[in-house]
Amino acid sequence: MAVLVTGASGFLGSHVLERLAASGTLALGLGRDEACCAALEAAGHRIVRHDLAQPLDPAFDPRLGRVERIIHCAALSSPFGRLADFEAANVTATRNLVDFAQRQGVSRFVHISSPSVCFAFRDQLGLSEDAALPEPVNHYARTKREAEKIVLGQPAIHPVALRPRGIYGKGDHTLLPRLLKAAKSRPLPLFRDGRAAIDLTHVDDVVDAVMAALASPGEAECQIFNISGGEVLPVRRIADEACARAGLQARWRPTPLMPAMLAAGLMEAVALRLPGRPEPPVTRYGLGLFAYAQSLDLSKAKRVLGWTPKISFEQGLDRTFSGGAQA
Repeated sequence: MAVLVTGASGFLGSHVLERLAASGTLALGLGRDEACCAALEAAGHRIVRHDLAQPLDPAFDPRLGRVERIIHCAALSSPFGRLADFEAANVTATRNLVDFAQRQGVSRFVHISSPSVCFAFRDQLGLSEDAALPEPVNHYARTKREAEKIVLGQPAIHPVALRPRGIYGKGDHTLLPRLLKAAKSRPLPLFRDGRAAIDLTHVDDVVDAVMAALASPGEAECQIFNISGGEVLPVRRIADEACARAGLQARWRPTPLMPAMLAAGLMEAVALRLPGRPEPPVTRYGLGLFAYAQSLDLSKAKRVLGWTPKISFEQGLDRTFSGGAQA
């Protein structure tokens, strides 16, 4: 029987697919990006091209009939965009996949959620999985929260949800590349005397957590688990060290937070009126990450899944920038 990995053409999904293949597990990747899917096939992986906004059926590809377990990595992850796009990629796609899982009678459904569902414009240290959820900060957080409910509301598929924080590593085109791009173009804002801090997660630690969830006992079912690197690091240190690895010098400018938030809100309002609704240069969510201290309580994952992070931030940077600076 096979493990289906959605989002296989993306950053986390491709790493999960590689780990499964290396372990000798029969894995089937599902993705949309033609070039990435072709590259995965060339590397010897089994790939199904499909948009999960449309129902999934074994009749589409006979190999789908062998699926017994599912790892759902696919999502639209962005701080800004059209609600309809997020609903299609994160809600409709999840519902279609859950319907498929029910028909298949899968023995485990590992859902990759996000700590963004917990984000608030305030310091939140040691946040546990059962903390009350604030009003969603953006469409991504709103739709990922809804996707969690869809998955965890179906005990017959034996679901486990993971909330990995700030995934980075070689092949990432989002977290550190966004940071480096900003550092190249302008001074970075230093809010609240540099009190912002966060716990990032190297992709290899996230894959370890996925593997632990895939094999976890019945106690883990219908549960949510926080996943991070376990180090609460000042955002300034993260940026300085990442920039140094990329051959850049991070510049910082002490900035009052509230005026910056108002300006970002105005930029978002203007972008919403433009054709295509392009992401503005700065979003309130992005500023929030530079302003507040955020960390996750990992005790539940350690206790129930038997998982603990192994890769320090320094080691993660070594793995990320080995062979040259990350663009």
